[in-house]
Amino acid sequence: MPELPEVEITRRGIAPHVEGRRISDVIVRHHGLRWPVPADLAARVVGLTVRSVARRAKYLVLDCGAGQLLLHLGMTGSLRVVDAGSPPSAWDHVDLVFGARALRLRDPRRFGAVLWHEGRIDEHALIAELGVEPLDEMFTGAFLYDATRGRAVAVKLLLMNAAVVVGVGNIYANESLFRAGIRPTTAARRLSRVRCDALVRAVRETLAEAIEVGTRTAPVFVESDGSSGYFAQEYFVYGREGAPCRVCATPIRRIVQAQRSSFFCSRCQRP
Repeated sequence: MPELPEVEITRRGIAPHVEGRRISDVIVRHHGLRWPVPADLAARVVGLTVRSVARRAKYLVLDCGAGQLLLHLGMTGSLRVVDAGSPPSAWDHVDLVFGARALRLRDPRRFGAVLWHEGRIDEHALIAELGVEPLDEMFTGAFLYDATRGRAVAVKLLLMNAAVVVGVGNIYANESLFRAGIRPTTAARRLSRVRCDALVRAVRETLAEAIEVGTRTAPVFVESDGSSGYFAQEYFVYGREGAPCRVCATPIRRIVQAQRSSFFCSRCQRP
């Protein structure tokens, strides 16, 4: 599933090709995505100009002045800029056409979304209850310390709670906790302010590094084959069960938390 870095890289990749451009047509080949594509989408957006492309959590927001297009990539979705007349695959469900070019959503499992919202985007039902952005200045050690008080939930699960902080999925939660030296099973309420400061720094560094690596290595967003564009990284713990820790050589352990795999080094990461 795309996590925050992949979505941010997608935003940066498509923005130069759609910002300031007028939508000349909308082609919907399959309305049945995770939430149905509005039947009147073309009537609402054709003729409007995309003013900006922003990201909120794992959603992309195309501001069209009169409203916003809200896009989500789901489990396996991707966006690419292609020639408007290029033949679609069976998985290419929606095109936003800008003259000779189109922004094409490919979504094999159809868990993505293309929605329209008029009014403030932060009032949309999918956005309103979201927590802070991990790369924003509001995400601080003080914020995290306050958010963990009285919470017995494991810190990894709190870190993945989008009502607290958005976009920290399983991969980057594992990696951030390793960098901060905190075991994923540690009760959130046990974290000191110092450890909260360390975890915030680790989350920021992990996500920023992933975005930088992905920007350098992910496929281009123009005239590509529509593949996911996700990128490989050399993780410290994620997916490395039994392999030696890159810091101390202790075998990496794997456990299951809330039906998700957690990986950690029992020596480098303290409870």
